Amino acid sequence: MDPGTETTPSLALSARTVAGITVAELAGELSIASAPALREQLHGLLRPGRGRLVLDLSKVIWCDANGLAVLVGAGRRASLLGGFLRVAAVPPPADRVLHSTGLHRHLSLFPTVQAAIASPGGALHGTRWSVAGQSGGLGQAA
Repeated sequence: MDPGTETTPSLALSARTVAGITVAELAGELSIASAPALREQLHGLLRPGRGRLVLDLSKVIWCDANGLAVLVGAGRRASLLGGFLRVAAVPPPADRVLHSTGLHRHLSLFPTVQAAIASPGGALHGTRWSVAGQSGGLGQAA
């Protein structure tokens, strides 16, 4: 996917490159309705050699666990590609869903996009991903 703007019925994604890292801004509703299209858009941004992605959620007005689960899956994909997914500027409604579902433990969260770009690897929260077992299950590396 080339940098630019793509829109689903309730969510818009615009992407740009900063210091070799793709920064994607999401605006609108991160929900079950937008999840399938968002998954495809993020897969387009996460390719071999282009697996470093920062998601700016500052303009997300609604989210549910289904939409956030797409972010967890994208984080796993980025890690498998040798890159990372960092989530920045999480608004309070999304933060509540992240914490109530426990998904905050599976994402690298940053207060700002700039902090996410500048970070050498640390985050406020988050884990590294690894593939656990033969089934391709999701695990956390120490």
